[in-house]
Amino acid sequence: MINLPFKILKISSFYETKPWGFLSENLFLNLLVVGKTSLSPWALIFELKKIEAQMGRKPKKRKYYEDRIIDIDIIFYENIILNSKNLIIPHPYMHKRDFIILPALEIIPEWIHPVFKKSIVEIYKEALKL
Repeated sequence: MINLPFKILKISSFYETKPWGFLSENLFLNLLVVGKTSLSPWALIFELKKIEAQMGRKPKKRKYYEDRIIDIDIIFYENIILNSKNLIIPHPYMHKRDFIILPALEIIPEWIHPVFKKSIVEIYKEALKL
């Protein structure tokens, strides 16, 4: 059994999507979880990467996106803005990915993005105009 490094507060439905950023015949299952943790963003991502390894994720074979058994990202962490080589929060492509926006609309539609200063609903409406 895997111990989560956070308490789950909300969880979205599953969303089946095509891969983003590369070609594959496989579909992906995505969901969004809102959790509460006492860990810093750095400690949290370390624990999440340990979970990925426990579930069978292997290190990348190449620099680009590829199929993987599990991928756990920190999309948001409160209102923190963090930009380092190994961790960027909020996730830099979240507003371009339906597999993040749609679950976010479901469980945190009014949450304000700390960089864009817009709600998830506003971000989604802008994306529809593109």
